[in-house]
Amino acid sequence: MTKKAGPLFYVFLALFVFFVMFPFLWVLLSSVKPLSELFGEKAFDWFTSHPTLKSYISVFVNYPFLRYLWNSTVVATVTTVYTVFVAAFAAYAIARLEFKGKTVILGLVLAVSMFPQIATISPIYMFVKKFDLTNSYLGLIIPYTTFALPLSIWLLVTFFRKIPFDLEEAAKMDGATPMQTYFKIILPLAVPGVFTTSILVFIAAWNEFLFALTINTAEKYKTVPVGIAMFQGQYTIPWGEISAATVVVTIPLVIMVLLFQRRIVSGLTSGSVKE
Repeated sequence: MTKKAGPLFYVFLALFVFFVMFPFLWVLLSSVKPLSELFGEKAFDWFTSHPTLKSYISVFVNYPFLRYLWNSTVVATVTTVYTVFVAAFAAYAIARLEFKGKTVILGLVLAVSMFPQIATISPIYMFVKKFDLTNSYLGLIIPYTTFALPLSIWLLVTFFRKIPFDLEEAAKMDGATPMQTYFKIILPLAVPGVFTTSILVFIAAWNEFLFALTINTAEKYKTVPVGIAMFQGQYTIPWGEISAATVVVTIPLVIMVLLFQRRIVSGLTSGSVKE
């Protein structure tokens, strides 16, 4: 028998949601304020009596913001597709096959993911510069492997381990090859985990800043985080445009998560209950 939540629970839930959403709400409200109300005493007012979309118009008229969005979309999508594809094979091998050194490999994967970006940016930049990959999509996709692939492997190993081994044994008895077993039986069952991993990797690649700032310096190849950071001038900070650009960038991610929240929750909780 389940207990009914009391009024105190909803009070704490409302406070929690408010504190979580507060930064985004403040940015959203700031993006529709006129410039005169972004500074001074009215800067701390929640609402404005003269809402305007000038900041949103300025973002697309005065800056190559569509180019930034396209660059981020290309880099994040390609990074997600290829890292999850590779990680699925690696995670399957680690989770399902018996060979020496599995623990060491997982430890190395974890160690790589724990390196701070600032410690790896120098050798990565030298590598990219050596092969003339600066100011290109590939010049970002390759470095993004350093955080996307370990994340994908760690998440997918957990999902593959929860799939019963009896299914593979039955497939072998029916004459299926290892690749047929992987693609027709194991991978379909791991779809929730693959989907969740893809969403998390995409968001991580979309929000990445340091590699994008260092490797792609040409305006044509800047991504959204770098592009927004470059809005600032020598003497002025266009908070209205920055707020508007932040809202434009965040809304697609929020919509994506809301649309696929069931799959994400299904993937995150897959195998959490032992039968």
